[in-house]
Amino acid sequence: MKFTLDWLKTHLDTEASLAEIEVGLTAIGLEVEGIDDPAKHLGGFVVGHILEAEKHPDADKLKLCKVDSGNGVLQVVCGAPNARAGLKVILAQPGTYIPITGDVLKKGKVRGVESQGMMCSWRELKLGEDHEGIAELDVTVAVGASLLDIMSFDPMIEISVTPNRVDCLGVRGIARDLAAFGLGNLKPLKVEPVPGSFKSPIGVRLDFAPEDANACPLFAGRLIRGVKNGDSPQWLKDRLTAIGLRPISALVDITNFFAYDLCRPLHVFDAAKVKGDIRARLAKDGETLAGLNGKTYTLDAGMTVIADENGPEALAGILGAEHSGCTEATTQVFLEAAYFDPIRTAATGRKLDILSDARFRFERGVDPAFVVPSMELATRMILDLCGGEASEAVIAGTEPDWQKSIVLRPNRVAELGGVEVSIQRMETILNDLGCAVAEHDALAGDVGENGSRAWPAGGLLVNPPSWRGDITAEHDLVEEVIRINGYDNIPAVPMPRPSSPKPVLTAGQRRAGWVRRQLATRGLVETVTWSFLPEAHAVMFGGGAPEMHLANPISSDLDVMRPSVLPNLVSAAGRNADRGMKDLGLFELGPQFDGPEPGQQRLVAAGIRAGRARGRHWADPARNVDAFDAKADCLSAVAAAGANPDSLQVVAEAPAWYHPGRSGTLKLGNKPVGFFGEIHPGILSKLDVKGPVVGFELFLEALPAQKAKATRAKPLLKASALQPLDRDFAFTLDSGVAADAVVRAAKTADRALISDVAVFDLYEGDKMAAGKKSLAITVTLQPTDKTLTDEEIEAVGAKIVAAVAKATGGELRG
Repeated sequence: MKFTLDWLKTHLDTEASLAEIEVGLTAIGLEVEGIDDPAKHLGGFVVGHILEAEKHPDADKLKLCKVDSGNGVLQVVCGAPNARAGLKVILAQPGTYIPITGDVLKKGKVRGVESQGMMCSWRELKLGEDHEGIAELDVTVAVGASLLDIMSFDPMIEISVTPNRVDCLGVRGIARDLAAFGLGNLKPLKVEPVPGSFKSPIGVRLDFAPEDANACPLFAGRLIRGVKNGDSPQWLKDRLTAIGLRPISALVDITNFFAYDLCRPLHVFDAAKVKGDIRARLAKDGETLAGLNGKTYTLDAGMTVIADENGPEALAGILGAEHSGCTEATTQVFLEAAYFDPIRTAATGRKLDILSDARFRFERGVDPAFVVPSMELATRMILDLCGGEASEAVIAGTEPDWQKSIVLRPNRVAELGGVEVSIQRMETILNDLGCAVAEHDALAGDVGENGSRAWPAGGLLVNPPSWRGDITAEHDLVEEVIRINGYDNIPAVPMPRPSSPKPVLTAGQRRAGWVRRQLATRGLVETVTWSFLPEAHAVMFGGGAPEMHLANPISSDLDVMRPSVLPNLVSAAGRNADRGMKDLGLFELGPQFDGPEPGQQRLVAAGIRAGRARGRHWADPARNVDAFDAKADCLSAVAAAGANPDSLQVVAEAPAWYHPGRSGTLKLGNKPVGFFGEIHPGILSKLDVKGPVVGFELFLEALPAQKAKATRAKPLLKASALQPLDRDFAFTLDSGVAADAVVRAAKTADRALISDVAVFDLYEGDKMAAGKKSLAITVTLQPTDKTLTDEEIEAVGAKIVAAVAKATGGELRG
C-alpha cells in the first residue's frame, strides 16, 4: 500500500515528523517497506541564473552558458534546447549527488571546453518525466537559494498490509490506526447526501436465486448528466502519480482515488452505452467480456457480473468492460457502488487470472456499511471536478448483516499478551479504533479507591465497526489492545528452564538430519525443488494420473504432484550444465506422491551425480560417474539413518527410468527400500539433459526404526591389537548369480573372525564354460584374543567355501 505524507494528513491532524510516523506505523503492525523522500537527495541544488548562452565553439547542438550561482559565475556546457539568457534554473555544482544516475557531479570537459556545473531537468531530479529541456523556475525566485527553500516535496510511504487488514488498504484506515496510537487526531469524514434533481432513467436490480443472494447483497448507483470528462486537477494527478498510477481522465481518476483513499472501489459506466437497466446477476456459461485491459474473457455460471440488456458490462468487483468505459466524449455516467461476496470475487479473479486494485480489496472484504456513503462522496467529487447534475439514488438490496457483539474480559489482555493495561486505556484504544464499547453489566467488577476496577469475571461489551470484519472474537480484541498499546511495552520475561526438557525433534526428523549431513559430506549439494512438475515428466517417472493433477497450479507447466524427486533434480542438473557446470552432485530430502490419499506420500532422500566423477589428472585417468557411485551414496545414507547396510539385499532390477543392467534395488526382505543406478538415456533425452547421470532414491520411512541405545556407555573404539590377515578365493559360478550373494554368504561363514569381504575380480571370457563366470573375493580375518594358527585359518577357509557353495552353488576354482 502506497500513499504520500500530505495525503495522509488530509485524514490525520498531526504534528508528527516523517520519522515518527515511520516508527509508529511499524509499531502498530503496518510495517514500513520503504520511504521515498525526494528532498533527501536535493539539498545540494540551488537556483541559478543564466547570464549568457552562446554557441559552443566545437558543437552545433551545445551551448556555452555563464550561470550565476549566487556564489560566483560558473561556466556550464548545456545541450538543452531551451537554455537561454535570463532563465532561472536548477543548478548542480561539483560534489552534488544526481538522483537519476546516482553519481556525484564532477568538473569535466565537453568537446574541449570545461564545464563547472549542470543545469537539471525534472527527470534528472526524479521529480517527473520531462527531459526535453532544463527545468524553468519562476523568475522571481532568488539566485543562490536552496531548492528545498523554494519548493515543497511530498514523501511517498509504502507499507506492508496483512490480508486481514483490508481497512488499511485505504489511507483513512491508516490514519485511524495512527490516531489511536497517539500520533494525532482523525479528521471527521463528512458525508452529505447529494439531492437528486431528476429520476434516474437507468434502474438497478439484483437477479439472483435465493441461494446465491450473497453474491451481491447491496447495489447502489445514480446517473450524472452534463459531465465534462477532461484532465484531473493537478493535486489528484500528483497523488496518483506518486503511488505509481497513471492519470487517465477525471472520471476514472476519481474511482482510482476512492479505492486508495477510502478503500472503496467504484465504477463509472458511460450511460449512453448502457441499454436498459443495470442488473447484478450470475454469468451464463460461455458469455464473454472484453475488459478495459484489452483482453477478452470467457465466463461461467459461478461468476458475478454487472449486465445490461446487451450482456455483461463488468466483472463484479474486478474489471469493467471496454464497451461501456468512459472516454473524453462521455457526457453522462452511471456511478456504481456495491458490495460483492469476497469468496466469489477471489475465485473469479483466480480462474480468469485477473489481479486488479478492486479485486485486491473486494476479496478481502471491504466495508459493507459504506456502500451508500461512498456513492454520495463520489457523486460530490464528480460534480465538483466534472460538473453536471445528479439523479436520485437508485438502490437495490439491503446492507449485509455485519453487526456483532463481543465480550472482552480485561484480565485476558494480561493472560494472553503478557502486559497489564488499565481498563480506561482499553476503552480509549477500542473507541479510537471505531468500536462501540460499553460495560457488560452482568460482568462488571467493583470500583476501587483509585478508580480502577477488579475484573475477576468482568468484561466490556464491544461492537466492532463495519470496516473491521477481521475482529470476530475476544482474542482479536486482545490483539488490538496490545498492538495499539505498543509491543515495546510488553515486558521481557525469562522462560522457565525445564529440569528435563523433552526432545523437540521426532525420531524421523533426527534421522532426516543425519542423512542430510552425510550426503553433504560426500560432496552433494542440497536443493529444494517444487513438489510438482510438468505432466510429461511425471508420466516418465510412473506418475501423471488424473487424480494427481493440481486444480490451481502456480504455473501451467507445473500441474502434477511429483511421483519422484529425481526428475526435478535431473532438470536442475541440465540447467547447470547449460551454464557451464557439467560435473556436479545434487540431493534433496522431500516428499514424493504415490496417490492423493493419506499415507500415499513418502519421505525420500534422492540424489544425482552428473558428468565426471574424477577430472583429468596426471596420476589417474578421468572417469565418468557410474551406478556404483550412486550405490555408494545410497548406502552411506542408509548407514547415516541408523540402519545396517549389510542387512539389505541388492538385486539387479529397478524402475523403468533407470538403465537396465546398470541399476539395482535395495531390499529389506521382499520390501524395496531404495533404488540406484544410471538414469535411462531415453529419459535424459526427453528431459534434454546430456548424460551420464546417475541417481538414487532412498525411502527413509521404509528403513527399520533405530534401536534404543543402551543406558550404559560403550567404548567409542574397540580395536584389536592383533594383525589382520587377508585370504583370496575364486569361485566358478553360474552367470546369473549376483556377486552380492557370494559376499553375503562369505560373511556368514564366521561372523566373529570375518571383518570384511570384497570383490576384486570378475572373469567371463572364453576360458570359462558357457553360462559360467569366475568371481574372486578377498576375505579379511581379524583375530581378537590370539594369533590364528594355520589349522584355524584353513578351517575358516573351508567354512567360507562351504557357505558360498550352499548359497550359490559355486565351486572353488583350482
